[in-house]
Amino acid sequence: MTHLLLEYGLILLFLAVAIESAGVPIPGETALITAAYFSRPEHHHWSLFAVIAVAAAGAIIGDNVGYALGRFGGRRLIDRWGPIKRHADKVLPPAERFFKKHGAKTVFFGRFVALLRVTSAWLAGISRMEWWRFFVWNASGGIVWATGISLLAYWAGKAVAEAFNRYGLYAIVGLVVLAAIGFVGLRLWQRRMVES
Repeated sequence: MTHLLLEYGLILLFLAVAIESAGVPIPGETALITAAYFSRPEHHHWSLFAVIAVAAAGAIIGDNVGYALGRFGGRRLIDRWGPIKRHADKVLPPAERFFKKHGAKTVFFGRFVALLRVTSAWLAGISRMEWWRFFVWNASGGIVWATGISLLAYWAGKAVAEAFNRYGLYAIVGLVVLAAIGFVGLRLWQRRMVES
């Protein structure tokens, strides 16, 4: 099984990222992180450049499939069900105005947010965002996302492995403590923002 995973890993990475981008909530970003980690020299599986290129291609192609599904089939699907249609008749006009004004930012930054990564493409299609604008911002977001996540996983994986090799169990405990402090700090900051 491991041999198959390593042999077809880049194909699986492409499929995971493309399917997630088209609108099916599967762990495409997790697949990218794993592939980037295994592109490290000590693993000798793939090149980091190949991982980035495959993930970016999967993101761009998958998002365009999601956009096409939303653009050419989304409204017909919505119109088939009465309760959904009544709700959509209220929600779609503001969504169209939103995508006309903020669609480029939503498509670009949506690549970095889990829920938006799965939904922004078909929402852009349903909202009738111009395809060329969608494509430019989608491609930019896909390339930046694939590059950034891959480099982060590549270098963070190296840092974690080196810390573990040098400090052993103390490294794991230190990472857990840092993660806990970061989580608590983030929650306190969020609470303060809500209260103010």
